[in-house]
Amino acid sequence: MLHHQPQQGKFISFDHLTFWVGNAKQAASFYCNKLGFEPLAYCGLETGSRDVVSHVVKQGKIIYVFSSALNPGNKEMGEHLVKHGDGVKDVAFTVEDCDFIVKKAREQGATIVREPYVLEDEFGSVKLAVLQTYGDTTHTLVERNGYTGLFLPGFHTPLYRDPLLAQLPSGHLDFIDHVVGNQPDDQMVSVVEWYRKNLLFHRFWSVDDKQLQTEFSALRSIVVANYEETVKMPINEPAIGKRKSQIQASSHIHTHIQPYALGEYVDYYGGAGVQHIAMNTSNIITAKLHILVDYDDNGYLLQIFTKPVQDRPTLFLEVIQRNNHQGFGAGNFKSLFEAIEADQHARGNLTVLMPNGTSQEI
Repeated sequence: MLHHQPQQGKFISFDHLTFWVGNAKQAASFYCNKLGFEPLAYCGLETGSRDVVSHVVKQGKIIYVFSSALNPGNKEMGEHLVKHGDGVKDVAFTVEDCDFIVKKAREQGATIVREPYVLEDEFGSVKLAVLQTYGDTTHTLVERNGYTGLFLPGFHTPLYRDPLLAQLPSGHLDFIDHVVGNQPDDQMVSVVEWYRKNLLFHRFWSVDDKQLQTEFSALRSIVVANYEETVKMPINEPAIGKRKSQIQASSHIHTHIQPYALGEYVDYYGGAGVQHIAMNTSNIITAKLHILVDYDDNGYLLQIFTKPVQDRPTLFLEVIQRNNHQGFGAGNFKSLFEAIEADQHARGNLTVLMPNGTSQEI
């Protein structure tokens, strides 16, 4: 398919992801101790940031920012936490010509959360802007202009480095491969259109529920990407899984099964949001256990998925290694869904929607 290159306003890569969490210090520590990240930068009371504290960690080109409110009564962050629990608030992109991208998005009707603004310090300046995407999630556009500081103006070196981190093995994670957004029923296409219209992304890959189905779960997914295909954003929605009713065995009525793998996410996150982050590696074998393989005539990919990384069954992580294969593991979704369903059963969230409209746990 032919994709027209935007005249201006290039998307270069994922820049960083910002998580709004209850305890930024401990969340950052988890990613360092368990996944091989290292402290990169900090801003908080000691650096003159009076309202929000942020701990920034890095591995390869992957940068995660964990932010928490410092004061009682922070309504925006507090309400986000009550509704969603810990989760990804913002997916930031490194761009060229931030002003142009914002202008085009505004013309198409996108919500501009924050107009372009400049941050400066002794290492240079960065221009940023913020757009609203699905659910409460935002996209920050980051135009770096040769900025040479650690992360962004206003951030300082970490206050504390855990001496034990140096003794832990490397996580071998190199860059963000893709970031997946889960949508409620029938929202996928409109979200995909948002990216096509406002950011000039294009459809890169898609799969429907005929291809991705277990006894209980089904999925539709469309991946959108920038012109250079360095930024990939799969947009998922649940489909109804089916199985013959065990309860009404004498009849031929099929029982509709709630689409767990995505439906549970939307229930517990309180709407659309980032479901998982895939991190690319060139050395997945060091992680060893339960590697899933998907392949075609040209190449293959290897994947591992974590369990949710917070108490709510919402966000989880993926490690992916590609060998001349640009798919998203459609052949592995069945295994992933079955693993999620086993966990959902343990959580008491595996329920059948009965023909009479009631639900029953199985």
